[in-house]
Amino acid sequence: MKLEGISALITGGGSGLGEATARALAEAGVKVVILDRDADRAKKVADEIGGAASPGDVTDPASVQAAIDAAKALGPLRIAVNCAGIGVGEKTVGRENVPHDLDSFRKVIEVNLIGSFNVMRLAAAAMAETESVDGERGVIVNTASVAAFDGQIGQVAYSASKGGLVGLTLPAARDLASLHIRVVTIAPGIFDTPLLGSLPDNVRDALGKMVPHPARLGQPHEYGALVRHIAENAYLNGEVIRLDGAIRMQPR
Repeated sequence: MKLEGISALITGGGSGLGEATARALAEAGVKVVILDRDADRAKKVADEIGGAASPGDVTDPASVQAAIDAAKALGPLRIAVNCAGIGVGEKTVGRENVPHDLDSFRKVIEVNLIGSFNVMRLAAAAMAETESVDGERGVIVNTASVAAFDGQIGQVAYSASKGGLVGLTLPAARDLASLHIRVVTIAPGIFDTPLLGSLPDNVRDALGKMVPHPARLGQPHEYGALVRHIAENAYLNGEVIRLDGAIRMQPR
């Protein structure tokens, strides 16, 4: 796919992996719209890359459609990247025999899985209206996690949501094949995002040493670079790519 002059929608683009992706695509000539609940961060990043901010929630169809319309105003929408997500740490049955809170489980599924699908279905419908160029109309990139395969203690909600994204990748790609729209999922390992930035240096160093090679935390720009490659490589479709330095997570 030729990136110059097209538009992209990136959820969670105000920080972390989403921000790095927004910057990587903007550098390639893509007009980027950032959908993020943090309006200030979204605007800051959008202003710096010459894009646009569209504050909102991925679970809200109206918010997503507004962001899609904003992207279409900048150029044909051909890329959608789902980076928005949340997590909780809670065991199926915790201390004193307390079961996992059902509302917190439901919330993680709602944001990570249903929210991503909400973006996917609406973005794909918009892409279907564009002209097919060199046999392509667009690509949708979802963000899963190595937790989809190696979920740790206390990650039942998070792992279930990310496992759902892994599971829908191939059937979604098959659904959208006739429309010339690809679907690819990235499953990142341990990345140096704002969430980990709040941890002490010794804890961050220990996490990095868990990675076989390179023995460090992943850098968000490495995620952004992979998104760009996926967009440009027309033969990548229906696949889940682990971006994790060969790590396999232990139970805890």
